[in-house]
Amino acid sequence: MAATNPQTEPRSRTLSIHVVTWNVASAAPPPDLSDLLQLHTPNLNLDVYVIGLQEMNCGIMSLLSDTAFEDPWSSFFMDVLSPLSFVKVSSVRMQGLLLLVFAKYQHLPFIQILSAKSTPTGLFGYWGNKGGVNIFLKLYGYYVSIINCHLPPHMANNDQRLEHFDRILEMQNFEAQDIPNILDHDLILWFGDMNFRIEDFGLHFVRESIKHQCYSDLWEKDQLSIAKRHDPLLREFQEGPLLFPPTYKFDKNSNNYDTSEKKRKPAWTDRILWRLKRQPQADCHPPTLPAPHFSLVLRSYVSHMMYSISDHKPVTGTFDLELKPLVSAPLITLLPEGPCTTESDLLISYSLASDFLSSPWDWIGLYKVGLRHINDYVSYVWVGDNQVSFGDQLNQVPAPSPELGVPRLQQVGLPEGSCLLEGTEPVLVTESWAWGCGPDPLPVCPRPHRYTSASATSLRLRMGFSSFTIATACVLWWG
Repeated sequence: MAATNPQTEPRSRTLSIHVVTWNVASAAPPPDLSDLLQLHTPNLNLDVYVIGLQEMNCGIMSLLSDTAFEDPWSSFFMDVLSPLSFVKVSSVRMQGLLLLVFAKYQHLPFIQILSAKSTPTGLFGYWGNKGGVNIFLKLYGYYVSIINCHLPPHMANNDQRLEHFDRILEMQNFEAQDIPNILDHDLILWFGDMNFRIEDFGLHFVRESIKHQCYSDLWEKDQLSIAKRHDPLLREFQEGPLLFPPTYKFDKNSNNYDTSEKKRKPAWTDRILWRLKRQPQADCHPPTLPAPHFSLVLRSYVSHMMYSISDHKPVTGTFDLELKPLVSAPLITLLPEGPCTTESDLLISYSLASDFLSSPWDWIGLYKVGLRHINDYVSYVWVGDNQVSFGDQLNQVPAPSPELGVPRLQQVGLPEGSCLLEGTEPVLVTESWAWGCGPDPLPVCPRPHRYTSASATSLRLRMGFSSFTIATACVLWWG
């Protein structure tokens, strides 16, 4: 067999992914979630956080507030994770369901968000109190679907749960994408409050088994485990062993199982499943193509008993995803030219890969170091309107200086498929600036316009902060 050329075949890499699912029962975030996010776990270097919440507060006033501003849970996670170089790359919400994806800054050029959608299953598919939310992305060239769900409750509704499970799966069609069928995606992460219960066993037996940590005595009557034995498709979804106490139902603000008159039987309602696409045999590939290398290993699957704001305990799964990147180099190389000051524009040189397809939506943003999400930019410039070509490979764009201007409250509108294409190391800004808006509220500006100018170097874009001081920044290209 011919030797593999190491220069043509990318090296494998391992990404650590931490998945969180929690039915928060309308509660606000507690002060500290370090254990949930594994912030102090030694020798654990996480690359991606996937966080799914159910039963967030979805009262009318709360939903109106969350439409105009970030919801309290999203803000909390961004406050905690952005200092650790994590950026929120996507989110989707449907009433009480929320799905968030955070990734380390260095991975952003290799993550492309293809779709974010919701599938209501409550009230015959017209109400989103139950259902699923999905984020579909490409990670180093591989297709990954992430689903957070909330299925119907109660012991007697097992068939309905399975119907909703199938319904959510059927609705994940992506006709505009290269691989429209979710079952053809390389990885599916599916988690949430699935509401499966423990059949047949009485309350006393279940609680005694939990008390003595004999969890395996309960597995055979777990409804999800039973369903997997009979449903070929469901059987393709894997799960770690249930070596932690059932996560429902607890008295709030305690670790005591339900002491109300109903005395609900404990159950593992909160679950994390995954499914890997079946890989073809290596000898099926042409000799010029490497065999696909994409595997997932579960490192931990636990509940977190110390959190008691809800009648559910959160569950986390930590995975090692080993892959051989199908995309190993950014499509764009950015290089800021010289220092950035408040008196002059920052000139940015860039070169494009031969297979890069430009878009009228391509833009370059100036960010504070420690950005929370892509709309945290200080200022931005549309690439196509301001590009100056210096040959076949080198182009330059004058980025906006941080000057006085009108405030921005609206987000830049981005089409599906937008992703970070390249970013720079921090750029030193030699002076700080601030703009005071006075006591009056900031006016709402329309969606950012595209600007044209006969002299690109004279273009200055308007920034949108009422007061801002910056010492270092980074430049990112989005498309």
